[in-house]
Amino acid sequence: MPPLSLSPAAQQWLSEAGKALSQGRPDLAEQPLKRVLSEAPDFASAQFLYGIACQMRGDNVTATEYMRKAAKQRPDDPNILTNLGGALYDLGATEEAFVYLRRATDLAPMQASTWFNLGKALKLHWQLDEAADAFRRALVLNEEHINARNTLADIFTIRGNIPDAVTEYRKVLALQPDQAHAWHGLANLKTEALTPSDAKQIRDILQNHELPPDARVLLGFSLYKALEDQRDYSGAFQALREANAVKRQLVQWDTAAAHDHVKAIAEAFRHPLPAPLDPTLGHEVIFIASLPRSGSTLVEHILASHPLVEGANEIQDLSNVLDDESKRRGKDFPHWVTDATAEDWARLGKNYLARTARWRAKRPYFTDKGLQNWEWIGAIRAMLPGAKIINCHRDPVETCFACYRQLFSEGILFSYDLKDLASYYNDYQHLSGYWQERYPNRVLDLAYEKLVQEPEAQIRQLLAFCQLPFDAACLSPHKTQRDVHSTASAAQVRQPIRVDTARSPHYRDFLAPLIEHLDR
Repeated sequence: MPPLSLSPAAQQWLSEAGKALSQGRPDLAEQPLKRVLSEAPDFASAQFLYGIACQMRGDNVTATEYMRKAAKQRPDDPNILTNLGGALYDLGATEEAFVYLRRATDLAPMQASTWFNLGKALKLHWQLDEAADAFRRALVLNEEHINARNTLADIFTIRGNIPDAVTEYRKVLALQPDQAHAWHGLANLKTEALTPSDAKQIRDILQNHELPPDARVLLGFSLYKALEDQRDYSGAFQALREANAVKRQLVQWDTAAAHDHVKAIAEAFRHPLPAPLDPTLGHEVIFIASLPRSGSTLVEHILASHPLVEGANEIQDLSNVLDDESKRRGKDFPHWVTDATAEDWARLGKNYLARTARWRAKRPYFTDKGLQNWEWIGAIRAMLPGAKIINCHRDPVETCFACYRQLFSEGILFSYDLKDLASYYNDYQHLSGYWQERYPNRVLDLAYEKLVQEPEAQIRQLLAFCQLPFDAACLSPHKTQRDVHSTASAAQVRQPIRVDTARSPHYRDFLAPLIEHLDR
């Protein structure tokens, strides 16, 4: 049985730990909690707080272990259950996670935080209708729940309901004028103009020298958008340069290592691949390969407007298959490529198709526009020889500048320095050219500029390459109702195809370091 009370020293340790966790310092909480647990290993509050500390530093295995112990003793504590559900979700145990998260809302239906945590997991699991309902429940209980309102606005953006997204972001800013995530959410819509008053507000907030770096980055990108909307291109670029400089200090990126990785991929696939066991394997898949901000979301939206095609967005299944194989072999990709047999590639292809079966539940074909697909075209050809591959590309300067002015949510680390961007684009361009030489007529080369200038001709060519019958809906993709997971493009693809999307001409004088380092 757990003790009914702690010694005065243990009570002090528990208090210290609670204070440290409230300040976001799990490193300061762990030692006091270990002392409490050494004295009273079954004390549920200490187990729970130790689980929170582990969760905060990303150790969800240990977090789950200690939260399970606490939940066993206090099975009706909604705070313990909702945090256990979050840790399980982060571990990938989604079904069990939702059991605890839903149980927490049953136990505490009048507690906004339990509805918010359920909604957050549902959104990550792309159950958007139920997620939105959970956030609305949280907001009924606490209309000033900033995170619930911001995330509900994100769902409206994904769904293409831009007016309601704007309304929710503006409500947040009315409650909390310096809320950086709301400012950035509003700016990131791209289609919603920010006003001179907005620009002044953001500038005033940025005068606070105690702003944390993450908030400064969000606000800096927002100020760029506000000033560009006022056609103050010099001020806009200055705001953008400062925001990118701060962000670059927060990420780890090694340009030389990235370049060596691309060289290793090209070298690995110089050797002939084994003949596929089934040349048609993967005929259901349409891979879109590109750098970010190159028109890939538009191409996917065009294809997903076809009644036979499901748009799966930026899925991780191919990455997971290749990572698992690398772990199994004890070698990073691409260093095991020359060891792989036809049977190995077929096994990996079937694994990928099994993982992505959900995307073929309603339509026979689906798109995969993972952000690293351009690196993996050789592996795709080996694993899924029947798949279609489309390489989308855009003017180099426009592509790089579009990346430079986009604050990515995760995974993109190369875009916060102009020289890093130029190097990455050069690697992409060289490897893409290599794939075209290596697999002639098996990779469709699709230029964004041609697509927007002569959409019908290019869309007909795209559908023919994918062996899809022509469908007129593909000519008006802005009318297609579907979730677009890339919030950077979600509002833009709801508009008719436009030719006048270039932004770099306003900034050519500022982009000299980029232009100098691009291969022309």
